[in-house]
Amino acid sequence: MGNYKFIISGIIFALFVAVVLFEAGFKQGSQKDLSYAAEKASSSVVNIFISNRGINRARNAVGSGVIFSNEGHIVTNTHILINATSIFVEFNNGEITEAVLIGADKYSDIAVLKINGLEDLNPIETAESSNIKVGDEVLAIGNPFGVGKTVTSGIISATGRDYGNPYLELLQTDAAINPGNSGGALLNKEGNLIGINSSIYSKTGTYSGIGFAIPSEKVIQVATELIKFGKVRNSWIGHFQVRQTRLNLNNNLISALSIIKIEKTSGINNPLELNGVSEGDIILKINNLPATWVNLTTALKLTLPGDVIKFEIYGENNNREVLVKTVASN
Repeated sequence: MGNYKFIISGIIFALFVAVVLFEAGFKQGSQKDLSYAAEKASSSVVNIFISNRGINRARNAVGSGVIFSNEGHIVTNTHILINATSIFVEFNNGEITEAVLIGADKYSDIAVLKINGLEDLNPIETAESSNIKVGDEVLAIGNPFGVGKTVTSGIISATGRDYGNPYLELLQTDAAINPGNSGGALLNKEGNLIGINSSIYSKTGTYSGIGFAIPSEKVIQVATELIKFGKVRNSWIGHFQVRQTRLNLNNNLISALSIIKIEKTSGINNPLELNGVSEGDIILKINNLPATWVNLTTALKLTLPGDVIKFEIYGENNNREVLVKTVASN
């Protein structure tokens, strides 16, 4: 019996040692992953300055950016470039060069800059933000308060956040983000871009544990439009008029939009009519959001040509879902 107790005690001790070693190895592996991600992406993130008096005065950093292409395109936030007459970019090696503004979209808060004459750029590698899960480890890289390139870590706290704009479906993170981080990179642990850091929720204006990033898939969409056309083309689903109304559904008053007129367009197929929408129909939801004028216009502003807008149309017997593919209006 004594031998059995000895054997059982040995097994328990061995399991304890194995668990301790596994946890230590896991933590070491996680830390190694994050340091690899930071090193991989660091040279793809730049500091951005604006100035009215030339390069010698361009020393007050206003934000960050990421190198988007080998041709010198840099993605950042629109809001940090307000009132800028000159824009300068500082690279990882301390070199500063002037950039030109290719295009800026205020609705998505994405802008694209371009620098010329530099070689050996390291464009950021991107990952699909739709694959991100709550709890995933992330890094934020930027230039908070102009102190210099800074890396912070955290997790994805939430996805699909509506913070000022429901159509951006922002990523929320607890990685420290402060003024100056705007336009910088939010990375997964492989060092690939999953978002552009854009805003924080704070009563003091500094880090309070809640930061937001524009998902990489939206960043790529908007940046590609800006590079190709210099602007984000407006999406069009036909000429039509709506009126705000309210429906009593199951003793609840629901905001809705009533389509009071669909105008005929000579020589152009009307996307609404092609999908069976007609005058008198009542829209209950737009991309799963309440049917309001603001949500309708925002959907059109932030949906690129070729994308689909989902409408839920009211019916007395049953509601129906209509998918309308947008076309370019210009």
